[in-house]
Amino acid sequence: MNESLKLDETALLRFVFVGIGLLIVFVVYWLTSSSGVWEVGTRQVVYMAIGAALYAVFSYLFNGTVFAVPSVSQVALRPAIAIPMFFGYAFGPTVGFFTGAVGNMFGDALTGFGLSPQWSVANGLVGMIAGMALLFADKKKGMNTVLIISAVLAAIAAIFWLLNPSLANMMFFDPDAGIFGDATITWFAALSVVVGFALVLIVRFAFRQNIDVAAAVTWSMLGNLIGIGFAAISDIWINGFSPAVAIVGEFLPAAGPNLIFAAILVPILVAAYSAVQRQTGR
Repeated sequence: MNESLKLDETALLRFVFVGIGLLIVFVVYWLTSSSGVWEVGTRQVVYMAIGAALYAVFSYLFNGTVFAVPSVSQVALRPAIAIPMFFGYAFGPTVGFFTGAVGNMFGDALTGFGLSPQWSVANGLVGMIAGMALLFADKKKGMNTVLIISAVLAAIAAIFWLLNPSLANMMFFDPDAGIFGDATITWFAALSVVVGFALVLIVRFAFRQNIDVAAAVTWSMLGNLIGIGFAAISDIWINGFSPAVAIVGEFLPAAGPNLIFAAILVPILVAAYSAVQRQTGR
């Protein structure tokens, strides 16, 4: 076993939040179980395995220091986040949750940075919430509600940065100059959630005639904001962060770029899947 995979003194708190995350999943399932979107058959199991494997491999490829984002912890650019988003929307919340949670867990293990199980559950929530679009017969009405909720969450996070613009970027270091954590979170990392929201909004209305693309991107945005928000807030207790540090230094650098990738990559995946469905007649 890699030494970095051993549990530390925060292990109990991490699994407490794993339990909280799974309780959220159970409550959502219990409230919506009659809809049939949670069905798991052979087809869903196959998609779960494929999705988790793809997410693990691509997370490993992009979760390195070369792609690190200015933050208070190890946050990397993760274009692979589009995978649980797409699998959740296309194949349901169960497939989305499994793809995000299990894929992230194995991706972290492959990278060797150590396991953060509450972040794996958070990635599962991203995929699960993307799949909740299937609950609404009128997808357009559901999207409008999701847009409002997402706008509020993005605005709150941006306000936190405006009130705390000088938080240190602990991933900035220059050993030769004896500098570590002396720079601030960059304005782009801080405002990326606003940029991402704007891009999702553009996609939503640019593809208003293609309800699948619009709905997939919109619900993926909400899943990202809630899932990553859950993980960042958990670090208030796990890592002893203040709310401002958790939101500005961890949530914004992680959730913002994820939104940008969602706006760009999820429409491509949905369009490609739709083309395959047309060709195969399914």
